[in-house]
Amino acid sequence: MARDIKPADRLKIPRQPMPAQDPRERARNFDEVALGYTAEMAQTEAERCLACKKPKCVDGCPVGIDIPAFVDAVRLEEFERALSIIKEMNTLPAICGRVCPQEDQCEKVCVTGKKHKPVAIGRLERFVADLERSSGEIKMPVREPDTGFRVAIVGSGPAGLTCAAELARRGHEVTILEALHKPGGVLVYGIPEFRLPKAIVSEEIENLTRMGVEIRCNFVVGKTATVEELFQEWGFDAVFIGTGAGLPYFMGIPGENYIGVYSANEFLTRVNLMKGFDFPRHDTPVQVGRRVAVVGSGNVAMDCLRTALRLGAEEVICLYRRTRAESPARLEELEHAEEEGIDFRWLNSPVEIYGNEEGLVTGVRVIKMELGEPDSSGRRRPIPIEGSEYDVPIDNVIMAIGQGPNPLVTQSTPGLELNRRGNIVVDEETMMTSIPGVFAGGDIVTGAATVILAMGAGKTAASGIDRYLSETVQVPHAQRAAS
Repeated sequence: MARDIKPADRLKIPRQPMPAQDPRERARNFDEVALGYTAEMAQTEAERCLACKKPKCVDGCPVGIDIPAFVDAVRLEEFERALSIIKEMNTLPAICGRVCPQEDQCEKVCVTGKKHKPVAIGRLERFVADLERSSGEIKMPVREPDTGFRVAIVGSGPAGLTCAAELARRGHEVTILEALHKPGGVLVYGIPEFRLPKAIVSEEIENLTRMGVEIRCNFVVGKTATVEELFQEWGFDAVFIGTGAGLPYFMGIPGENYIGVYSANEFLTRVNLMKGFDFPRHDTPVQVGRRVAVVGSGNVAMDCLRTALRLGAEEVICLYRRTRAESPARLEELEHAEEEGIDFRWLNSPVEIYGNEEGLVTGVRVIKMELGEPDSSGRRRPIPIEGSEYDVPIDNVIMAIGQGPNPLVTQSTPGLELNRRGNIVVDEETMMTSIPGVFAGGDIVTGAATVILAMGAGKTAASGIDRYLSETVQVPHAQRAAS
């Protein structure tokens, strides 16, 4: 039962903690760590919202959810209405409620958070989405009449899925072309089961197919067909490129070619997409020794550290050249890793990887760092301390220092403008590229970023594509070919 609480009293309500598995137990299983709010906890948390006249949280949301309205609906125990409000703008609430960095977006500008902890907006979003899932009654959005236009979505990550959903709603015929054998992009190959259960991603994708979206896997655009061929031979009226950032970066230090050195992409793909965590029931071995070092301290590094621990490593070390304060990882993920016993070595960076005559990794040489003046990123630049090198016996090294755009699509598409990093250049209002009818969004445009920012780009691109089809193309390819 909702209570009538004065704003001053709302500020006295403590932020509701997220129930979670005990660190000692979860460090050895792949079950979801965060267990979710109960209805009572969700309502209590919703009561902390001040119902601001000028809510900044909406401006902080990349997809523009009416956050105060949905939170108030939770407070009133109108959970179905709360989800309807979210779904007006966000087609993947169960996913976003788990993996989006709300603390740097909507919660960062929450008015309650100025003097107290912000309202747990992401946890409330997850709660109402999970409630619908557990009911088994998924309400599908109303689809507008068929337009006859056909749109190809290249890549099935968050940008592609969002763009596809928005276009399907508007009555367009949408086909997702995915290079891998399962759809979902980074949601299935990059994010571990203990953070994002794959059943949730599968359900969201199934909802897309119920909306009429076709999904073709093992379709490598740039090999199976080029972007130009998608127009000329496959009859699409527009193309959206959402291929993400899947090209791993390495440091260029000696020894990176030894057996036992992984890129974060390879390591997580083996474990997540190819079910290496469930070997030998699934045929994907993942070699993890007694001691594992992960280089980097972003969200991907946290995933690698915690995954290695769950695969049986006795000691897992994080090597990061800056301090904890500069770590780009979500605070929640960093704290979870610390609770699970990860050995964080701040201001440490590898300079060489050692191996034996059989080509196997045996250790890593590390140098200590100190922070100097800020660099172009705004963070203080790490400076090596001369003579501070030391050796660490290691069986595996995982490089989690970022990734760039896979060049397969861009190099096979003449006339596509790229920036110096190889990312696609777009009109920010429409997401159209230098080629008319070709749109792009997500990490292939911005570089590696967040799920919700990619979704925002997919949403913007869908509006741009819809306008382009109605105003510029006007007559679908199929009708032109038939006349």
